[in-house]
Amino acid sequence: MSSSNKDKKQDKQPTLRPNLGGNPNTKKPFNPYWVYGIIFLLLMGMLFFDKGTTMKEVKWSDFQEYVRDNRIKSLVVYNNKGTAQAIVREESIHHVFGDDADRVGRTPVIQVKGASADAISKFIEEVKSEQKYDIEMSFDTTSEIWGILLTFAPFLLLIVVWVWMLRRMQGGGAGSGGVFSVGKSKAQLFDKDSSQKVTFQDVAGLSEAKEEVQEIVEFLKNPGTYTKLGGKIPKGALLVGPPGTGKTLLAKAVAGEANVPFFSISGSDFVEMFVGVGASRVRDLFRQAKEKAPCIVFIDEIDAVGRARGKNTGFSSNDERENTLNQLLTEMDGFGSNSGVIILAATNRADVLDKALLRAGRFDRQIYVELPDLNERKEIFKVHLRPIKIDESVDVDFLSRQTPGFSGADIANVCNEAALIAARNKKKFVQKEDFMSAVDRIVGGLEKKNKIITQDEKKTIAIHEAGHATLSWFLEHANPLVKVTIVPRGKALGAAWYLPEERQITTKEQMLDEMCALLGGRAAEELFVGQISSGAMNDLERVTKQAYAMVTYMGMSDKLPNLSYYDSSGQEFAFSKPYSEDTAELIDSEVKAMIAEQYERAKQILSDKTEGHKQLSQILLEKEIIYAEDLEHVFGKRQWISRAQEILESNEESSDKTEEPSKPEIPFTTEEVHQ
Repeated sequence: MSSSNKDKKQDKQPTLRPNLGGNPNTKKPFNPYWVYGIIFLLLMGMLFFDKGTTMKEVKWSDFQEYVRDNRIKSLVVYNNKGTAQAIVREESIHHVFGDDADRVGRTPVIQVKGASADAISKFIEEVKSEQKYDIEMSFDTTSEIWGILLTFAPFLLLIVVWVWMLRRMQGGGAGSGGVFSVGKSKAQLFDKDSSQKVTFQDVAGLSEAKEEVQEIVEFLKNPGTYTKLGGKIPKGALLVGPPGTGKTLLAKAVAGEANVPFFSISGSDFVEMFVGVGASRVRDLFRQAKEKAPCIVFIDEIDAVGRARGKNTGFSSNDERENTLNQLLTEMDGFGSNSGVIILAATNRADVLDKALLRAGRFDRQIYVELPDLNERKEIFKVHLRPIKIDESVDVDFLSRQTPGFSGADIANVCNEAALIAARNKKKFVQKEDFMSAVDRIVGGLEKKNKIITQDEKKTIAIHEAGHATLSWFLEHANPLVKVTIVPRGKALGAAWYLPEERQITTKEQMLDEMCALLGGRAAEELFVGQISSGAMNDLERVTKQAYAMVTYMGMSDKLPNLSYYDSSGQEFAFSKPYSEDTAELIDSEVKAMIAEQYERAKQILSDKTEGHKQLSQILLEKEIIYAEDLEHVFGKRQWISRAQEILESNEESSDKTEEPSKPEIPFTTEEVHQ
């Protein structure tokens, strides 16, 4: 029960805070922008802060006059140039430069040419001896080349920096090809000699899927067995299934078992901002694959480039993704030969793929990787529990029973979260209660005991959750209740956990019982509080969606029997509904009547069990949590015992034998948290 309409399983692993101290041995990467900044500041300083040297070329006679009048402070004679440069005294600047005296820089210099170094030196010595002037004289024997280099040094520096930047941009961090390698494939190659190999032993569960791909492995190992009879190996296999079920891991295991090179690439790696790059990368990928044949090419999330042509959301007449798809279709089954190259692809949206991609000759078979069942979950738990230190209280069979509907990634997340919880509590081993807390944390969210809730709100929440518990106890096809709590968790103010049966088909009676149990919270509020609240919004959303699905998809309506408006292609009738307005009104009326009938049914059951409901509400207010045994004390033993209930009771009996607490452990599902 909650004011939020969200009821989702948190399937992400907790984000760990980074080590703020850092690793002292880790070197920070060099940032080239520091070089750009320093060069820019130097050039700006040379341009704006250096006023330069004002130089005036004078005749030899004028130079002699300035020297005799003591207007020269110092003198530099260049032996290799046949010139001399003299610095003018400050008091003589106006006399020497005249009108240009105001534009003279910090170093006023005059230059004389045509005189040899010996003549200049002899003249200066005579003047110094005759008139006792203090004139500093020095000789410069450096080559003229250095002067030229110093003059053009800024320009050379700019050219060097520009070339370096251009090479860096061309390289793109992906090799020496630069801009010319933008059309190269980004596929990662796992060679057959690689030390990191994944085999079928590393893939728990997926027994049917492994049988499907075993034929591909056998052909790659012993192709002669099939070719001598005229058989051909399938060119491609498409792995289809929900996220986290192990499609990518299964593809790696195929390559590891076959002991052949394995190219791995994502569908989004083909798409680039440049036109034609995707098709070029497809060609380069298959070129590399042919060189390594026999090999396996794995394309993950192929729906990024394999969407049905002409149905993309963009309105471009020359879509880059369509060009990439056309090239992929040509490479997989065109005029060229791809003998020894097997394509494996994975997606969880096979309904949006182009039909030409799924036809025989390209992806000859589709392998469905479903969510693991009870035995497969047990195998997956054994794999992920290997690196975790656990004690004897952890029962793999019990954990697998408590996680129906969990994928392989979800189970890995449960094991990791349990280890983090145990470490947080300073334990030396991970215990069973840590795993149950992990499942609780992942499905329901973080427990918020400090959330401010008034006493009236708490009473309403208890009445609401007790309504769910009461109806689930007396409805035949409702999933057996295990735990009800009014402690806020995540975005939910209260929650109820069930142990559902893993069934493949569901009858109309089962769905109606589930709808009635969902409406128990709202019905309890109306009967025992006297007013309704926003806390049942999530329940109403689920009931409404289920009712519409029963009428429009499953043909479970009395007035619209055996009709289904479900679109299996995934387009969901974007522009028009597949039925008339009169049919739409009939659908709405059938849904309203179905929900109203179950709501009245829920109110009737709660009215008959008023005393028991009141006791449950009181227990919830006192303990904030009730278990199935509490309901059995109030209402007596449940009349209908399902297979899930039998599992739960057998677990209680085993717990009693091992002298553990009699309260049953809390199983969670991904769909049964009531907000």
